[in-house]
Amino acid sequence: MPPSTETPSATGTSLWRHRDFRRYLTGQAASVAGSSITQMALPVLAVLHLDATTAQVAWLAFLGQLPPALLALHAGALADRHSKRWQMITGDLVSAAVLATVPVAAAVGTLTLTQLMIVAVVQGAASVLHDAAAISLLPSLVERSLIQRSNSRVGALFAVAATAGSHLGAALTALLGPARALFGDVASYLISAVCTARIQTAEPARARPESRRLRAEIGEGLRYVRGDDRLWTLTLVNATTSFALGLLNTLWALYLLRSLAMSATAFGVVLGLGALGAAAGALTAPALARRCGPGPMMLAALAITPLTQLPLLLASPGRAWQITIGAALFLQLACAGAAGTTQRSIRQIVTTAGLQARMQAVSTWLTSGARPVAALLAGALGTWIGVRPALTAGTLLLLVPLVVLARSPIRALRQMPDSPAAALPSPAARTSPPAVPTPARTEDALPDRPLGGDGL
Repeated sequence: MPPSTETPSATGTSLWRHRDFRRYLTGQAASVAGSSITQMALPVLAVLHLDATTAQVAWLAFLGQLPPALLALHAGALADRHSKRWQMITGDLVSAAVLATVPVAAAVGTLTLTQLMIVAVVQGAASVLHDAAAISLLPSLVERSLIQRSNSRVGALFAVAATAGSHLGAALTALLGPARALFGDVASYLISAVCTARIQTAEPARARPESRRLRAEIGEGLRYVRGDDRLWTLTLVNATTSFALGLLNTLWALYLLRSLAMSATAFGVVLGLGALGAAAGALTAPALARRCGPGPMMLAALAITPLTQLPLLLASPGRAWQITIGAALFLQLACAGAAGTTQRSIRQIVTTAGLQARMQAVSTWLTSGARPVAALLAGALGTWIGVRPALTAGTLLLLVPLVVLARSPIRALRQMPDSPAAALPSPAARTSPPAVPTPARTEDALPDRPLGGDGL
């Protein structure tokens, strides 16, 4: 299909006038809003209505986070091999169908924690298929010079959608109950599927024949990421951050709802404040990267993140502490929004088109693989030493990615890197074992500055 006349250029056409970018953004924002409803309603349903124990909450989190660790590499290879749009639509429809079983079972009085765990596994697998395609589709919709701007707007709108979803989830939970509130997320998946189906921009031609073994394509993606210091270091920082946050997030809702006696409404408001922080961070990321440099900005974000956990560790029940926790979460997610937008843009810019999904899948695999282990560790620590000491351990683990980044040359990165100079090899060059495309070396992107790669 010929390029749309509305496709923005680097010279200044607004991204909001790009039809397919709007459709992509609308569908994904709807999905994010719906997921925030579930994030709000599901802990309330498990903890307050099904009387889940600390260990059961940890197992629920573990099972929900297991599919990305097992399936991310395969989902990325499939997305580079087949249509990304149809993979996204399939994931949306499966998620909608399985999530709808929860309010139906609750209505007839048969809902159990076992069903919630099964739903978590199936929905997690569907989300892996969707996300592997969705993240890697964006670079094919806009020019590479616009990737950072696009990610900034995506991150900001997603955060606003998450805020709206949190408030809507709190309202629906109060009015309808947590089980029926999940119908809001079911509707969001259907909206996402429709918007994705309306995207018309042609995806890049696939250079490799579909008869190649999926395992070979997965290995190619692994070697590509491992061979580029920027991509590899970014992935290591993401994985260590993910492990620490996985431990914290497993116990976070339980701690607020039970130990600090926070109401469902207050819980939703706190989540909303955090989402507003993420929006602020994503919107300011391009300006901060230009002013401070991507490396120093991400280093500062990693340094601030552990400090934002202190109010949670010191808190006691009461409105004043709820406000303080909300403000700390705002700051924490502002740091995550700014750094996350920047590191994602760096990875997308330096990766060749035919490896976008597999590059992202390697990062997802390692970061997601850390979360189930963190969830089990959180359950064990919460049971053995208590929830607050376990949260303290998670806060200390947030220092690990800071150390990794501080020891990396990325701390001196003062501008965004250039796109890779070389394209994928032609199909004729892949007759025997496929050659791994050589990524642009760090000195090729910025001759005067060493690079690494880190981020949140």
